Amino acid sequence: MIGAHLRREDIEPVAEALAVGEIFLSTIEVAADQPLSDRDLLLRVAGVRAALLDRATFIAIRYGFAVTSEADAAAKSAAHVDRWHAMLKERRDDVELTLKIAVASPQKRPDRRDFTSGAAYLRALHAAREAATVDETFRAAAEKAFGAATMRRWLHRDESSIELAALVRRENVDASFAAAAELKAQFPHIPFLLSGPWPLEVFADADHE
Repeated sequence: MIGAHLRREDIEPVAEALAVGEIFLSTIEVAADQPLSDRDLLLRVAGVRAALLDRATFIAIRYGFAVTSEADAAAKSAAHVDRWHAMLKERRDDVELTLKIAVASPQKRPDRRDFTSGAAYLRALHAAREAATVDETFRAAAEKAFGAATMRRWLHRDESSIELAALVRRENVDASFAAAAELKAQFPHIPFLLSGPWPLEVFADADHE
């Protein structure tokens, strides 16, 4: 399974399309004995995802989500179909961009051996990620650079970096990369990387603000 799409023609002939309710799921066939972690398969899926995004925005399905039949696909996606359909209609012209920024003071990752329970370790890990910060002047400038974004979200992925995810119109992608270049000139001492465009992942839930 690769993604959820609004129209069949957004998928074929790049991938196979399965109709589920009012949407279509893009899929590729994988041999039963091929590991999903296989490098060639990963590269194949990445190429298909890129080709599909060139056609139209879609909602990415987590990598590794596999089904054995159309009925299996329908059953496993049934709870999401109505929400996906509404999101695709609303966000069809949007794509995601990700600005990954090295934090000012990287936090030390907690050592699992220092904790007596998994819950305590996870709380400490979460606290270390949340404590990672970027320069406030840069943070404000980054938000201003993506002021035209439909939505923005700051994400704490690990102890050494923070991400600003932005949902932008397709026609604004080039302008967003130009804004990132200006940001680099303004803050040459802060390492960051702008990547994308990506399908809807961070903003795949309609209730995200």
